[in-house]
Amino acid sequence: MMMQAKEAFAERLPDQVEIENADSLRRILASQVNGDEAAELRLALGGKQIEPVTLAPALAASLMELLRLVSSGRGFRMIPVDAELTTQQAADLLNVSRPHLVKLLEDGEIAFFKTGRHRRVKAADLFEYKKKRDTDRSDALSDLAAMDMESDLL
Repeated sequence: MMMQAKEAFAERLPDQVEIENADSLRRILASQVNGDEAAELRLALGGKQIEPVTLAPALAASLMELLRLVSSGRGFRMIPVDAELTTQQAADLLNVSRPHLVKLLEDGEIAFFKTGRHRRVKAADLFEYKKKRDTDRSDALSDLAAMDMESDLL
């Protein structure tokens, strides 16, 4: 049997066995998820013991997303909403440079605080900014598409 790595996926990509395991579990869970209803599972434990498990819709959706990432061979990091991030960690999550993030902080776009002379960003504030940024981008793209359709009609 192949030796399984124990490091978190934040530090490495899943191997082939983990990808296959995640895909199998993803398919099983997907077959039990029904919209916004709780997912009812039964887990077989040792000695023919069956344990019923009910997953709330939000938990099932989160688990499905995690399994999609692993089954597609991608790594991931789990970040608690109350985490305090360094500017580099925050920049990495937004996929921007650290100097650009610092400019966003100094311009008041994202709330931050200082620990000594180091800036820290609460993950909740970063996620809020990211959601607003993504919504603004989506709206701008929709407006451009609408303008393009209007110009085609003229």
